[in-house]
Amino acid sequence: MATATKLEAFQTIEDLLEALGGIAPSRVRLHPSPGTATEADLIAFNARKVGLCELVDGILVEKGMGYEESNLAILLAGFLNAFVIPRNLGMVSGADGMMRLFPGLVREPDVAFASWDRIPGRRRPKTPIAGFAPDLAIEVLSRSNRKAEMARKRREYFAAGVRLVWEVNPRTRKVAVFDSPEHSITLDASQILDGGEVLPGFALPLVDLFGELDRQGA
Repeated sequence: MATATKLEAFQTIEDLLEALGGIAPSRVRLHPSPGTATEADLIAFNARKVGLCELVDGILVEKGMGYEESNLAILLAGFLNAFVIPRNLGMVSGADGMMRLFPGLVREPDVAFASWDRIPGRRRPKTPIAGFAPDLAIEVLSRSNRKAEMARKRREYFAAGVRLVWEVNPRTRKVAVFDSPEHSITLDASQILDGGEVLPGFALPLVDLFGELDRQGA
């Protein structure tokens, strides 16, 4: 795995939070105690529908969330499904779609696409946690996300075999398209987001996505 968070390596809570990407202390769950959480704990917490957590080296870390971010994620999933399903290319999942990237590391991209070639037996998994990394991972940035946190996630995604990462910023109305942890191009609302080699032929004018932020009732 590209990054590890081992409690014995840290002297203070501040050190631990820094290793997690400089996140706020309020996003780290204390029960079970950091360093002892398991996949079963993660499944149980997320099943309570009081928020969403990811599992990072035995620590339950709450995902940054918000209504606007959820709205954009649902829209993106809709655009992707409209392309993926008619061509039977694979599956699109949402923010509660738990994916085991490595032992002890379960991430939940806000939207993800996994081709059938990634999915064991080319069949929809029946377990709560999918045992594969997606081809495309999409993160819709919330106000609680930190640059170092997202950089860590990208390193983990690509180390696990993810081929493409989109980081969608609803406040700047831009999308950063990463084909490696550090290399990206940034698109604004006047440009077209394409699927590259992961989803050849997919094209989304970003005005159609970000324009939804301005839609209101008559």
